[in-house]
Parts: sequence; structure tokens; C-alpha cells
Amino acid sequence: MTVTVKHRSVEVNGVTLHIAEQGEGPLVLLLHGFPESWYSWRHQFGPLAAAGYRVVAPDQRGYARSEQPADTDAYSMLHLAGDVIALIHALGEEQAVVVGHDWGAPVAWVTAMLRPDAVRAVAGLSVPPVLPAGMAPPEVTRRLYGDGFYQCYFQQPGVADAELARDPASTFRRILASGSGDNPATTAPRPWIVPDGTALIDSVPEPEHLPAWLTPDDVDAFVRDYAGHGERAFTGPLNWYRNIGRNNELLAAFRGRGIDQPALYIGGDRDMVMSLHGIAELLASLKTVAPKLHRSITLPGCGHWTQQERPAEVNAALLDFLGRLPDPSPAEG
Repeated sequence: MTVTVKHRSVEVNGVTLHIAEQGEGPLVLLLHGFPESWYSWRHQFGPLAAAGYRVVAPDQRGYARSEQPADTDAYSMLHLAGDVIALIHALGEEQAVVVGHDWGAPVAWVTAMLRPDAVRAVAGLSVPPVLPAGMAPPEVTRRLYGDGFYQCYFQQPGVADAELARDPASTFRRILASGSGDNPATTAPRPWIVPDGTALIDSVPEPEHLPAWLTPDDVDAFVRDYAGHGERAFTGPLNWYRNIGRNNELLAAFRGRGIDQPALYIGGDRDMVMSLHGIAELLASLKTVAPKLHRSITLPGCGHWTQQERPAEVNAALLDFLGRLPDPSPAEG
């Protein structure tokens, strides 16, 4: 990395979050996905900071260097959106542009839906706005894909936790390489299904070679970020999935709500998410959910790890989007 990224801890809602930050100006929050950390945004800090933005990427609740609450119920979407709002305020701001990838995208979309006063614009990478709860409940995905669908598999307490923590370096290599756009298996993307009788981590092979966008040093960086939680390294992240059904119950009153703010969507045509039931129809009607949608961008040949696989295209799209937003008020910095 050619820019200096500063690191510190911030307490939000009684949970200590590790954050990485760079630059000065209007606040842009970058929310990572599973199984990642702030480091997944390593290519975005420099360009966004150089363009005059204050860029902050937290390790979200339960992930990497941040605190991991013990209670599974502490990972509902309301907790996650609450962390975003509390972080904005802890950083001395009233509003932010919120950008999310993978799981970070539902958090960004739902936070924008719930708090348009605090989220002045929103961008989602990979996952479009599946409102109001961010994802379909397990009873729906189980009916569509069976018990082996990864989100259903994750519901079993302690099972995926142990498999993923057995060899974190191998876990990151397998998952990141398997979802990459240059993996031949993603030419025709399909849902991640764990075959009956197979362990989750064994359902994706150890790659012979890492993708061009991922180095051994990158893998080591993710492993170091997760090292502090030991055998529970992935339990916090998995607890996000164990609240999907509950999220749909808690947010039922918001069915029919959309995104009022300026919005941007970026996805890859080799992303497994594109193969999920209803996503194609949702992308075709994004303007209905987000009437102020600036653009919906599909990157040819790009897999699931959007901002890591295609940093130049993602940075250009984000800077174009940010540059078209109304000037923030003085209170926003």
C-alpha cells in the first residue's frame, strides 16, 4: 500500500470496533463482507482519500480485530445498522456515504432504509437491496436449494465454526479463490452448496495457484486480522447468518420501504450472487427499490470479491458517484 492508513479502536453500542482510516473530508464508510476485514478495501483508501474524502473501514461486529459478543442474538441487522449509526457519530459526524460489499451491502442498504437522515448516499457491491431484512430467510433458501445451501449449513452452531478455524490460511485461500472471477467454475456461477456428508471447507478445493489479484501476503493479512479470536475466529461472522430469520421478523414493519437516497450498485457477472433466485429480476427493477439510482454496473469476468478483483473499475465508479452528490453540509465535515 502506498498510503498511510491509521488504525485505532472505537466503542459503539458497548462493542469495541477496530477501524482503519485515511484522509480528510466528507465521511465515506466502507463495510466489508464474509469472511473478510477492513483489509478487503485496501485498494480504495488511497484513491478516495486523495480525492478529498475521509475513508473509514471498520472490522464489523464479531469480525477480525473487533470485539466478538458472546450472545448469538447480538448480531441482528438492527445491531449491525446501529453500529453504523453509532460509528458515524463516534467519528464526530452526522452523516456519511455508506458503501458495503457482500454482507456489508445488506447492512448498508438496510441502514440507508432505516436512517435516511444519517446515510446521505449508499452503494452496494455484489448484493443488491433485498429489503427489508437484507436476505431471504432460511426457510425460503432451504426450500429453493436444500439443506446444503451454505446459509442453511451455517445455521448449525459450532459446525462451520470449527471447520473454518481449523486452518485459517487454507480457509481464506479456498474461499477467496473459489469465488474469484478467474476460477473456471465461476464461468457459469451457481449457489454454494455443500454436498451431503461433506464438510463445508472441503466443498471448495485448495487452489493450485492464487488468483492474480490475491497474494500470499494478502492471505497472511486476513489470517493476522482473525488470529485474536482463536478457535472462535469465525463464530462472530457466522452469527450474522444465524440471525437472518430473526432479521426478517424484526424488520417486518418495513416491508414496502425503499431507498430514498442516491444509490449505486456494482456486481460481477461471475459472482455466485447473480445465480440466486430472484436476483436477476431485482437487478432489472432496481429503480423501483431505489428511485435515485445513479448506475447499476455489471463488470464482465468479475467474481464475488468485487473491490479486490477490479479495484480500478470500482474506484472509478465510486469516485464518479461521490463526485455527483450534493455538497455535504458544514456539519458533515
